[in-house]
Amino acid sequence: MISKSRKGLILILSSPSGAGKTTLAKKIAEKDKNFRISVSYTTRVPRSNEINGVDYNFVSIDEFKNLSDQYKFLEQAKVFGNYYGTLKGPIEQDLSMGKDYLFDIDWQGTEQVKKIMPSDIVPVFILPPSIEHLEDRLQKREEKNKEVVEQRMKMAKGEITHWKDYKYIVVNEDIENCFKQINQIIKIERDLRASFNNI
Repeated sequence: MISKSRKGLILILSSPSGAGKTTLAKKIAEKDKNFRISVSYTTRVPRSNEINGVDYNFVSIDEFKNLSDQYKFLEQAKVFGNYYGTLKGPIEQDLSMGKDYLFDIDWQGTEQVKKIMPSDIVPVFILPPSIEHLEDRLQKREEKNKEVVEQRMKMAKGEITHWKDYKYIVVNEDIENCFKQINQIIKIERDLRASFNNI
């Protein structure tokens, strides 16, 4: 049972590509309805199957920069020439009401959130059992594109070095066991917030 008196938390899942964070994020969101997934702002063109306000908030570069200049974003990044950002205001309001947020972001985004809301985040880094295991997963997923596998493996080796900056480390050898471990972390962190709120 979730305490109504506690402040919400931001669960951050980070991992190199292919280590399972997106799958885990979906499983957590499906199981635990107290989690909300923020709708990011982006300057990229929407795909045919994407809905404005549901998948992303699609804005112009000027609109995005205006929000950024007003320090409205909790975290932001430029990826492949497009800007992405998470609005801070709605999240702060929801956290104060006991709602939780789930972020599937990299270590750079995590560092930005940590600077603004250090006491609200629960950062979890998901590691593959080994580099060889990760490469095998990527090869199965991108079997027709060896260049993509090489690029992602190069990036992964750099990303993995940031595991030490996270509060929790979980090795994803088995997705169900990894899922259970993350749920235990969520329970511990919720109980802590409920306890300290009553002091």
